[in-house]
Amino acid sequence: MKKPSDDLAAISLDDNSTAPGTERTLAILELLGRHRAGLSLTEIARDLNLPVNSVFRIAGTLHARGYLQRREDDKRFVLTNKLFDLSRPQVREKSLVVCAMESLKWLRDETGETVQLLCSVNHKMTLLEQCISTQPIKVSSTVGLQVPMYSCAPGKAVLAHLPDAELESFFNQVTLKQFTSTTQATRKALEEDLGKIRKRGYSVDLAEGLEGIHCVGAAIVDEYRYPVAAITVMAPAFRLKRDGFEQAGRKCLQAAENITRRLLA
Repeated sequence: MKKPSDDLAAISLDDNSTAPGTERTLAILELLGRHRAGLSLTEIARDLNLPVNSVFRIAGTLHARGYLQRREDDKRFVLTNKLFDLSRPQVREKSLVVCAMESLKWLRDETGETVQLLCSVNHKMTLLEQCISTQPIKVSSTVGLQVPMYSCAPGKAVLAHLPDAELESFFNQVTLKQFTSTTQATRKALEEDLGKIRKRGYSVDLAEGLEGIHCVGAAIVDEYRYPVAAITVMAPAFRLKRDGFEQAGRKCLQAAENITRRLLA
């Protein structure tokens, strides 16, 4: 009896089975993803070795559907955030960002620091939303930014809640690198830290990804206790010091639990 996987294998190996229009559309999106400043029709056609008329039709459709924007000044096409919006996680058909906003603002007001909501994508943490600190000196990021899971508080909070098989897969696929003197770039060191996170509930980032920035985070879980995202407080190290980690961590836990309740209500 033929298995479904046999058909998939045949499709992937048979060049005649591909859809040229789909291939070209994806190629254009991927090219613009590598050129965030944008490209003209002529530049897209040249880089992909495609007819200008074909690029014009595809780009026009993507523009009409909201996936591309065409700047008025130089007529270059740039990606919008629509693809990112489509991939934003949901629980029980509820938007994670919508359910989290009230708690993000509460945590920002309680701590006075920038608060962020992130989720895991391909072993990296992707920034979904943030409430920026009102302090004169503050830290923030760009929505959509991706950072390694193991060198930030929200990423380590998610790792600490993963099932053993998924955590093992992470270690098998990700090469740990030393970004700062405090980065936990060995499996032994990272596993020891994950054990501490499980005991106290919240995670800590001692300038492990960027010098001079401290973070505290907590995982947001679903009804199966699986980590769907994480919330974090990030601040300059001179303001968020070691003696303030526990208080900030407990507030992160409170905010994360409130978000979970909203998602599951």
